Amino acid sequence: MFGRIKNFFHEVKVEAKKVNYPSKDELVGSTWVVITTVVVISVFLGIVDLGLAKIIKLLVR
Repeated sequence: MFGRIKNFFHEVKVEAKKVNYPSKDELVGSTWVVITTVVVISVFLGIVDLGLAKIIKLLVR
């Protein structure tokens, strides 16, 4: 049983060495893309929500 656990962690170490980690510049660039996308979608959904709320108010009155 301990041999299987040891083998598992050895395989994890081998696979982790194969991973291509992003550079700092790539990471910062990707982060800005995510932040910008979230802000744009949030503003869009906020505008849609306000518009739909006004339409519902007009229909309910």
